[in-house]
Amino acid sequence: MTTAKTKQFRQRPLLIGIAIFAMALGILTVMSGGSVIFGSDQARTLAGDIVPFVVWFNFFAGFLYVFAGLAIWLRHRWALSLSIMIAGATALVAASFGIWVLSGGAYETRTAGALAFRFGVWTAIALILLRTRPPS
Repeated sequence: MTTAKTKQFRQRPLLIGIAIFAMALGILTVMSGGSVIFGSDQARTLAGDIVPFVVWFNFFAGFLYVFAGLAIWLRHRWALSLSIMIAGATALVAASFGIWVLSGGAYETRTAGALAFRFGVWTAIALILLRTRPPS
């Protein structure tokens, strides 16, 4: 029979991996968004038809990714709530992006893929945290 301590010990590497992934994704997201927002004209040109509210959301969300990764690393119970909030906010931005596209706004196809990826990642993280949280 598996004890609660043994189960937590086996889950630790998974959670550490998720935490590192979340923090790395956050750093990369801040860097890419920051290069478009604060970078040179060449960086903005290379980004193509950006959707400003998506770029700003991703930039700020990147900081939350790092914060959530730290919370997961430290096994804070509220890391689950933060992960759900990030997934939900990403879904709202994705829906707004869809409205932008349907109303004829200029956009890059990769933006849709990036939003889907981020939503999927944070939904998966939230589900994993839900399944691995210690009993109340």
